[in-house]
Amino acid sequence: MPQYPAVVALRPSSASGLPADGKPSTRDRAQIADEFKWDFGAIYGSWEEWEADLARLGGKMDAFAALKGTLKAGPEALLRAYRGFDEIGMLQYRVFRYPQLQRDTDTRDRVVGARLQRVQALFARFGTATAWFTPELLAVGGETVLGWLEAEPALAPYRFPILEAFRQQRHVLDEKGERLLSFASRFNETPRSVYTELSTSDIRFPTITLKDGSDVKLSPGAYQHLLTTNRDQAERAKAFDAHLGAYEANKNTYAAIYRGVLERGWFLAQARDYPTTLHRALDGNAIPTEVYTTLVDTVRAGAEPLRRYLRLRKRVLGLEHYHLYDGQISLVEDQSVWPYREARELVIESVAPLGADYQAKMRELLEGGRVDVYENEGKRSGAYSAGVYGVGPYVLLNHNDTLDALFTLAHEMGHAMHTRLSEETQPFATASYTIFVAEVASTINERLMLEHLLARTEDPARRFLLLQHAIDAITGTFYSQVLFADFERRAHERAEKGEPVTADLLGEIYGGLLADYYGDAATIDPRYRLTWTRIPHFYNSPYYVYQYATCFASSAKLFADMFEGPEEGRAAAVGRYLELLRSGGNDHPMEQLRRAGVDLARRDTIEAVIAQMDALVARLEAEAARLGRG
Repeated sequence: MPQYPAVVALRPSSASGLPADGKPSTRDRAQIADEFKWDFGAIYGSWEEWEADLARLGGKMDAFAALKGTLKAGPEALLRAYRGFDEIGMLQYRVFRYPQLQRDTDTRDRVVGARLQRVQALFARFGTATAWFTPELLAVGGETVLGWLEAEPALAPYRFPILEAFRQQRHVLDEKGERLLSFASRFNETPRSVYTELSTSDIRFPTITLKDGSDVKLSPGAYQHLLTTNRDQAERAKAFDAHLGAYEANKNTYAAIYRGVLERGWFLAQARDYPTTLHRALDGNAIPTEVYTTLVDTVRAGAEPLRRYLRLRKRVLGLEHYHLYDGQISLVEDQSVWPYREARELVIESVAPLGADYQAKMRELLEGGRVDVYENEGKRSGAYSAGVYGVGPYVLLNHNDTLDALFTLAHEMGHAMHTRLSEETQPFATASYTIFVAEVASTINERLMLEHLLARTEDPARRFLLLQHAIDAITGTFYSQVLFADFERRAHERAEKGEPVTADLLGEIYGGLLADYYGDAATIDPRYRLTWTRIPHFYNSPYYVYQYATCFASSAKLFADMFEGPEEGRAAAVGRYLELLRSGGNDHPMEQLRRAGVDLARRDTIEAVIAQMDALVARLEAEAARLGRG
């Protein structure tokens, strides 16, 4: 097999003056080649088309509202209502994503932002106009509706959502109560929108001067790149201090925003008769709260492999003191460059074990204007995959040619393929998969990439680097996310008790957790207590992050089933995995995972990841000794 060179050089410049790999030398979006930007034409050809559909959506919403009082007429009336929901839902995807995606490419664009607000206002109005639906459905009675399901085959696509409505019946208010709650839907989005404006549009990231005289503006992408590539601890410290300082300047505002998130969650939990915000957050997917608490308690108790890894990093890097900003630098110097075009081909190659059809569909997405690749001024940070039902997924990146960026591409394309396979197989009513299974496909793809790269090289230093990446995946996707989940639960509990929530209190909670998880293996700089200010999930989707860890545990089990043991069993496991992706949201996620071969109710499923971490660190320690770096 061919080996990767120790250093992959950038390709020479083309005659046009742009690098041959197409990477722009500018953050001006207008100068970035179309190949690396989203094509919105598959959604709408123009804003005029969008305006027409926005008006059409309003009409459909009014028509649906007029169905109030008809459900008791029989199965045909119920079918008409659900099909109306489908028509509205499919149109909602288009009219929302068209401005939302464009706004994420430039959060400073007030015109697009205003259009997005118009959509949100229309959605809020629809929520109020349809508050009658679930109470009216429940009033028909479960026994009657079950009879209708048997009598009318066309209702089959709606069986699961109908049964779900009756399962959660005790938390549904009467029509007046549901209508009252619906009036708050736009207000409920306020913390998210305020956080986004403060953290993208209004924040002023500092510029620092490095020892070589170069200036670096510490945007999120540039900051992460520096921490990943700059081997001078003093410069990493300088960048950390400056970047976190930008958040510290607004820490009281961030605390006020987060207090709004917490109080909103407790209000909604009480309004729907849940004992805690955690119960409300998990009940929608029928997840027992014990899954969350067992995960957090087990991982906090199993933090020693994480500390062992940090101690190894400290020795290998030759540091007197190890800080958390030292956690992203590679232990073996990595000067490799992973241009996007090369990364794209590697991701396609890596998923070959999932079949030729999976590969072909992934290539279509990667070459079809569905990936927005590079950072530009005003662009949202990070990466995500967002579906548009009937059109397919769109993937946002901020690719910076690092090994981490390569794995980020693999990760997001796992999400994109999950969306595509689900939409191709499921009717609209059950096409949306839950967050609880969302990270399985992404972490499976990361593992496939790791094994693909390991198979292509015998270079000890390269293999050491990849082994480190596997450990870092557990550190970031498992340990860090559980620490975040631990923080969220503690913060929400304060709000549930009616206790004050301030920046100092949140810093105290976060700082205590850093001590619990890292112990004496790292020096915790005071500003790291402010990390809660820069975690978008806390503000955008509370009680989300724990699912990274449960999904990581699930993907570890699924991967072992697909690539270990007799060939027949492995082939069957691949089939079960692909069926999981195709199943969308047609059942409770715990049941979907059980059919695929994973039981997250078992404590040993979580402990297996901790044991895997310990074994990998032991291997890395042995490799370090052989390289004379331990």
